Amino acid sequence: MNLPNKLTVGRFAMTVVFLWALFVPAPFHYSLALFFFCLAGVSDFLDGRIARQRGLITNFGVLMDPLADKVMTCSAFIAFVESTHQIPNPPVTVEAWMVIIIVARELAITGLRLLAASKHVVLAAERYGKHKTVSQIAAIIALLIVDACREWPPGLQRLLQGWVPGFAYIALWVTVVLTMTSGVLYLWRNRALYMNDV
Repeated sequence: MNLPNKLTVGRFAMTVVFLWALFVPAPFHYSLALFFFCLAGVSDFLDGRIARQRGLITNFGVLMDPLADKVMTCSAFIAFVESTHQIPNPPVTVEAWMVIIIVARELAITGLRLLAASKHVVLAAERYGKHKTVSQIAAIIALLIVDACREWPPGLQRLLQGWVPGFAYIALWVTVVLTMTSGVLYLWRNRALYMNDV
């Protein structure tokens, strides 16, 4: 297994550690969750970059890298559903319907990739999908900072509370729109896979 694929597998493990840190009742657990999610996000950037630069693109990576992204981001958004980020007033809330759109899109695309694989076709990620992933990661990090900054020094709290909640709110809506748009476009462009029975 080459280095990019190891980073992809490692991202699954970091997602588990991130969720543990998010819910464990321990000091600075939000800060730990933020650290591990950022680490997973960096691995997402590095595995694709290394694979392209060194010519290490494999079928495993093409299939599993997007899946690792989906598991990482969907896990975070699902975890946020019952969590109101209380720092700003009004609070930033991740609504259940937003998460349903995000998860439904990811399940649909994963199903399409599995269908393509059964027909010996490998579907690579598209530009809109990459933008969607970046927006999701940015929104999740912003939401984590909203919670984590309660564990940080008061001066830093005041600085971040001035703009991070607003950014998190905007990023969340951008994420929902990009996720839905990219999913519809991806399904439409690859409709031959599920419209033709031959």
